[in-house]
Amino acid sequence: MGDGHDNLLPGQGKASGEDGESWLLSYLDVLTLLITLFVLLLTLTDPTAETAAAPTSMAAVAVPARATGTQPDLTGLLPRLDGVSVSRSDAGLNLRIQDHLLFASGQADLTRPGATVLHRLVALLERTRGTISVEGHTDDVPIHTARFPSNWELSSARASAVLRYLQEQGITADRLRAIGYADTRPLRPNDSPDDRAANRRVELVIHEQRPTS
Repeated sequence: MGDGHDNLLPGQGKASGEDGESWLLSYLDVLTLLITLFVLLLTLTDPTAETAAAPTSMAAVAVPARATGTQPDLTGLLPRLDGVSVSRSDAGLNLRIQDHLLFASGQADLTRPGATVLHRLVALLERTRGTISVEGHTDDVPIHTARFPSNWELSSARASAVLRYLQEQGITADRLRAIGYADTRPLRPNDSPDDRAANRRVELVIHEQRPTS
């Protein structure tokens, strides 16, 4: 009887051990398969595709619904461009463009990149109603050239250059007007290079077309 028990117990222990090892090996096989599949998916996926495409396409942001009757009737999408900010005010919708995107320093001739920036805004302007004020702004550093005796002439010439381009792109002349403010309406104090850069800008202010009685 003693020999019978001795033969049975080792046999039972061996079977149990084999079952345990078999379960562990199956688990490791599945885990290895999952890791291999995950690595394969990462290899087939190009994580840079979306990032690379982003700079060449225009992102869009929904225009906030107008809060009062003084806001222009606009329900489209605004292009999001570096250096162009969009805001609402009592006057209407304001598109603020940094001057270096449109002009060379001290000049009022629209650059090719500047024309590209404005071209991407034309579709938005066509979907709006009312007048569009093109407003030129400078910093407080005086300019004295044959063409621009002061910042008044420079800001007015820049506003006119933008207006002419928009008219060439199909915006009707009766909607457009150009205004030069020189340095009389700064956004920030003119006490640092960054603040002066922020003050040098062109703003497109879209005013609501009020119904006639």
